[in-house]
Amino acid sequence: MNQTAQIISAAPAAAGEPTSIGGLLLEAGKITPENAERVLRLQKELGIRFGEAAVRLGLITEADIQQVLARQFDYPYLQAGDKAYSPHLVAAYQPFSPQVETLRAVRSQLMLRWFARGHKSLAVAAAAQGDGTSLLAANLAVVFSQLGERTLLVDGNMRAPSQHTVFNLKNRQGLSDVLAGRAGLDVIQKVDAFVDLSVLTAGTQPPNPQELLNRSAFVELERQLGSAFDIVLYDTAAFADSFDAAAIAARAGGALLVVRQHKTLVGDIDTMAEKLKQNGAQVVGSVLVDF
Repeated sequence: MNQTAQIISAAPAAAGEPTSIGGLLLEAGKITPENAERVLRLQKELGIRFGEAAVRLGLITEADIQQVLARQFDYPYLQAGDKAYSPHLVAAYQPFSPQVETLRAVRSQLMLRWFARGHKSLAVAAAAQGDGTSLLAANLAVVFSQLGERTLLVDGNMRAPSQHTVFNLKNRQGLSDVLAGRAGLDVIQKVDAFVDLSVLTAGTQPPNPQELLNRSAFVELERQLGSAFDIVLYDTAAFADSFDAAAIAARAGGALLVVRQHKTLVGDIDTMAEKLKQNGAQVVGSVLVDF
């Protein structure tokens, strides 16, 4: 994988930087100064927008317009074909697709039902490994960051971690090392392709993840993360593999259940909900996925 992604927008334009469609297209190399003159003449002649005139002349595509609009409105996403991150990170690569519109709808529901009520953390949990927990958590983290929320994605699956692979990050130290007192919060890594997204990877694979998650150090970690971030999402190990997800949800206060289409059984959902309730965690909702 490449180490960096081509960023459409990573920060608000600084003073002196172009903010018009034409200026941004010129800066991105989508059109030349000579072509800009042609566009301006057609724009004046037909009384249409600069971008529309450029499309009519065949100089740019609608995708180019979407990219510069994203930069104008500080809405970062990545170009199709960029291999910096997992192609399953649809919120980054296909931000205008129906699938991502659904993710944004889920985000809105979570804001209203959970985060707007004073909560900062939420566990994302599923019955079995491969049910799409990690991909849903990663994509939700992206759309929350696109909303301008200071977002942290924590890879709480210390048995089979994956978020470092999704975001192409180092995983030398992470959650396990923080809980064991071997590292501080400086191991949190900023994902530079997005304005407000950071990731705490799983870290060194421990022999005792359940014991680590039940240490008092987790309570202090939650307090610190709640002060530093607006949204903290936990990716968790499958219920079928361990009790880790219930332990994390108990610390976070709530959980979002991932239901795999044509795979997750109703009985599995009931079992998860009951275990979470027994541990004092609220089931905030469920999402049907087909990853």
